[in-house]
Order: sequence, then structure tokens, then C-alpha cells
Amino acid sequence: MKGICLSFYFYEFQKHQGVLLHEYLLESARKMGIMGGTAIKAVAGFGHHGKLHEEQFWDIASNVPMEVKFFLSEEQSQEFFQFLRKEHMALFYSKTNAEYGFLDK
Repeated sequence: MKGICLSFYFYEFQKHQGVLLHEYLLESARKMGIMGGTAIKAVAGFGHHGKLHEEQFWDIASNVPMEVKFFLSEEQSQEFFQFLRKEHMALFYSKTNAEYGFLDK
């Protein structure tokens, strides 16, 4: 299948409406009928402010970067962006063309 790879980047403890942002994005996408999504926690990273965030073994609350990724159709990506704009969410994202599918045995 051909479609879109849509990724959002933010920090681990960032919230929207009192809910962790990765949970909010995944649940919202599920309710919209998007077939799947993944939240990935980074070991380290920095954003446009240049501050390095990294997880140390002694840190309990390191607030490292996260990525939430979806593979979906162009139409679904536009609907999702519309929803996020209505929610007044300011998120950094990347959107690329993708080919995806399942390999059979």
C-alpha cells in the first residue's frame, strides 16, 4: 500500500487536557479509525532550543523526547491534522510518502 508516514515529536511528560500526549494522540487516532500507531521513547535528543535531554540510569523523571508514528492514507492524515488544529495543539511533525504492508510466510 502507498500512503503517509506521519510522526510527531515532543517530550515524554508533555500533556494535553491533563493526559500524556502520546496517550492522547494514540487514543484520538484509534477513535478516528486509524489502523495503528506507535509511541517510541528516545534515549536522548534535542530540539530547536538546543537543550540536550537524555535518560540517565539514576533519573526517574528525565523527560526525554518521544515520537508517535502512524502509517495512514493522505485523507486520514488531513482529517487528523484538522482534528489537531481544532484541539489547538502545537506539535512538531514530519510527514513523508511511504509504502507499507505485511509480509506473508
